[in-house]
Amino acid sequence: MAYSLKTINESIRSDPAAFVAECEAAHAKKIQDAARRIAEHRSESHIVLLSGPSGSGKTTTALKIEEVLDNSGVETHTISMDNYFNTIDPDTAPRNREGNIDYESPFCLDIDLLNRHFSMLDRGETIHIPKYEFARQMRSDILSQPLKLGPDELAIFEGIHALNDVIIGKNPKAFKLYIAARSNVVDEDGTVVFQHAWLRLCRRIVRDYKFRGSDADFTLKMWPNVRRGEKLYISPYKENANLMFDSSLACEFSVLKPFIVPLLEKVPAGKYPEADSILKAYERIEPLDEKYVPANSLIREFIGGSTFSY
Repeated sequence: MAYSLKTINESIRSDPAAFVAECEAAHAKKIQDAARRIAEHRSESHIVLLSGPSGSGKTTTALKIEEVLDNSGVETHTISMDNYFNTIDPDTAPRNREGNIDYESPFCLDIDLLNRHFSMLDRGETIHIPKYEFARQMRSDILSQPLKLGPDELAIFEGIHALNDVIIGKNPKAFKLYIAARSNVVDEDGTVVFQHAWLRLCRRIVRDYKFRGSDADFTLKMWPNVRRGEKLYISPYKENANLMFDSSLACEFSVLKPFIVPLLEKVPAGKYPEADSILKAYERIEPLDEKYVPANSLIREFIGGSTFSY
């Protein structure tokens, strides 16, 4: 799917509120459809595995699906697989070609514990979900939370490695969902004006700035390694999904513009070619005020002001 640059700009100039409402309704329909398919699958397994690359909106999507399922009478629990990270041990941690710890590797996770917990939940047994303390780079069992699923309940495990063979190989009946921003913005002749991967990068830059106080240089410096990890550990496994979900909204490129452009303009020209290309593309995209974006929008995961608690 691709979004028309002309349609985006004309919609913003004519009626921005209606444009955002239309985009949100289209996204809500995708959420409803995903929730319906997951609910229909629950007789096969109580486990939902939700994967996607960085900046794809996994957390909000999982919470939105949970909300729809809860409202339909299917109690659902969302668990971040980040809590299953192993405590960092420099002697045993996976490393990349440069010899640095490879934080993008699935083997940073406690795969054995994850698979054991999936099996226990499907059997109706109680598990204790660990809590990973990122500040200390260690997993805490003291802060663990118990979880037991009833006969009609579901658990959504979301994380970048959820569809990796080392996980789904032992959980073939789980419902598998792959999420990413998959749509480009194109000109009238079909020329790509704004690449879908740029949208995820912009999301990350804005979120890192809003919630961590990090400048664009911080995120741009990490991005090549993030992309390397995606190509090695995430994208090859997307075909394992029962459903591929496009998390982009047509209005989002414009909503991000007032946030991302000032951040990228602080980066020296030529330092990151991708940043230069994004700025050039934004010269052709109309901005859109965030006041039109509802508090429960997926976009709020990146710009702030969400009603969801992460």
